[in-house]
Amino acid sequence: MSFKQLEKFFSPSSVAVIGASHDPKKLGYIVFENFVREFGGRAYPVNPDTTSILGKIVYPSVKKIPDSIDLAVIVVPAPAVQKVVRECIDKKIPNAVVISGGFSETGGKGIVLEQRLKQTVVAAKGKTKVIGPNCVGVFDPRTKVDTMFLSRDRLKRPHEGNIAFISQSGAVGSTVLDWLANEGIGISKFVSYGNGIDANETDFLEFFAEDKDTRVIAMYVEGMKAEGKKFLQAMKNASGRKPVVVLKAGKTEKGIKAAASHTGSLAGASRIYSASFKQSGIIEAANWEELFDFVKTFSMQSLPRGNRLAIITDGGGFGVLATDEAERQQMQLPEPSHALKDKLKTKMPAHVILRNPVDLTGDADLERYVHAMEEMLGSKEYDGAVVISLMQIPTLDSKVADAIVEMKKFGKPVVVCAVGSDYTQRFVKNLESNGVPVFPTPERAVRAFATLWNYKKIFS
Repeated sequence: MSFKQLEKFFSPSSVAVIGASHDPKKLGYIVFENFVREFGGRAYPVNPDTTSILGKIVYPSVKKIPDSIDLAVIVVPAPAVQKVVRECIDKKIPNAVVISGGFSETGGKGIVLEQRLKQTVVAAKGKTKVIGPNCVGVFDPRTKVDTMFLSRDRLKRPHEGNIAFISQSGAVGSTVLDWLANEGIGISKFVSYGNGIDANETDFLEFFAEDKDTRVIAMYVEGMKAEGKKFLQAMKNASGRKPVVVLKAGKTEKGIKAAASHTGSLAGASRIYSASFKQSGIIEAANWEELFDFVKTFSMQSLPRGNRLAIITDGGGFGVLATDEAERQQMQLPEPSHALKDKLKTKMPAHVILRNPVDLTGDADLERYVHAMEEMLGSKEYDGAVVISLMQIPTLDSKVADAIVEMKKFGKPVVVCAVGSDYTQRFVKNLESNGVPVFPTPERAVRAFATLWNYKKIFS
């Protein structure tokens, strides 16, 4: 599957929504409304009832549209999908997204419907590439292509960024998008491929590895849709070019059964997947939380030259927790040299603990943070820092966020731990909007930093 053809899923000039509805509560209405309100190209509704929808002329069939179409979005009942796809092939539409469910994930007749649909697609010999069925499709914040049937008042769309997200599950994928949007984190592109009868995880891994807008690739998979060897090669190629973080679901016996009833997928043995990920340089997230954390960190931070970590804190207990996690993650925690300690002492009171962690103590102020970060990150003794900033102490104000952002000048990764309510959350938003990832526990902050190093050492 060529890069150019896959690219057209995200940047078509014209779109036909087959199954566009007159009823605002129906999926076909929401999908068509997305294109009418946001999309810069031409959008055509298709429905046997040719009454106008959102002021647009409605066509009874895609074959009746007088213009060429780059992308078809299909939202019709499952038994009608095969006929509609044939019509798209006859009209020489290069790409189609089948939103409709009711296929192999339902068993019985659905399996037969999917087999017949796949036969039709295979017989077209690549003339029309298909995403789905049983998916939410694609979203691109730059081109405003949005095939999701989830209304914007319930699901926010992220702004432009550098994270590409591939999800077998539409529910997981769309929820991640909503979370990213709420956190102010942007994406490059999103695709949910559902049952994956044609375009699948391998195709999009290869595509995003080449995509200039993408810096890090996130994946949620339940079971493999592609040929194993081809997927393995795609993982190796992609991870060698940019970080790929995968969350694999369906690892338990009951989880495997749930995956089969969800996307018609056999999840497979988790240890085989995990071994394949490790062999390919893929970073496997243990859970939903780690997927968020790792992807966010890769999106915002550069890779460290080594694993010598500085921990700077205003809370001793948090420093101890960070130290424990750094040991577990096999990070080095060198104590500052005598020369560096002498520099640190010039602007520090006697009660500050100048080891590693450097404990600025509970009366820390902006000047202490700035001095500690400047000297430690500016030295050759550390490859990056975890900065723990507990904003509850009265001597510290939100200007410390600007100081942390300023540390980008050293070209070393910095991650932050901050936990608290409204005042702290404003501090967090300031940092993350300026490209510094923040975590609510010291353990998560350290693991995020360690992941940067783990990826770096694979390909160094």
